Amino acid sequence: MLKINVIVEDINWLRFLNNPNIYLKQKIKKIQNDKFFKKKNYSFSIKLSDEKEIKLLNKKFRKKNKSTDILSFPQQSKKKLKKISTLTQEIYLGDIIINFKKMTTSSKILFKNHLKILLVHGLVHLFGYDHKKESSYKKMHLIENRLLKKIK
Repeated sequence: MLKINVIVEDINWLRFLNNPNIYLKQKIKKIQNDKFFKKKNYSFSIKLSDEKEIKLLNKKFRKKNKSTDILSFPQQSKKKLKKISTLTQEIYLGDIIINFKKMTTSSKILFKNHLKILLVHGLVHLFGYDHKKESSYKKMHLIENRLLKKIK
């Protein structure tokens, strides 16, 4: 089971998504039975934010004084997640923040496709995967592609 808490910080998101909460929960429902989640109970938060907030967070936590499209803040290490064996306890994965301004397009279809990609990308980051090295990029990319096929 994969549970998502959606927070809409920037009302501009509503121009492209009538109900972001329902939309994102529908996407999560399509992937929650994937082997990647190992039939455990996970939860995470996603904040649909703006340029100003994401730039501040990027500066504070990554020491980069610039805006970005997405930030992920894992609550657990990859190693710790692998050790958790319970099927009943809910495991909080962390937070994802997505910048509306980096999503802007005139097409709702392109907007939603980009959002799906960022949702999956951020979620895989919450499981401790990154793309700093070529080998870890390839693993992350394979997982993302498999999940994206299910979500579309």
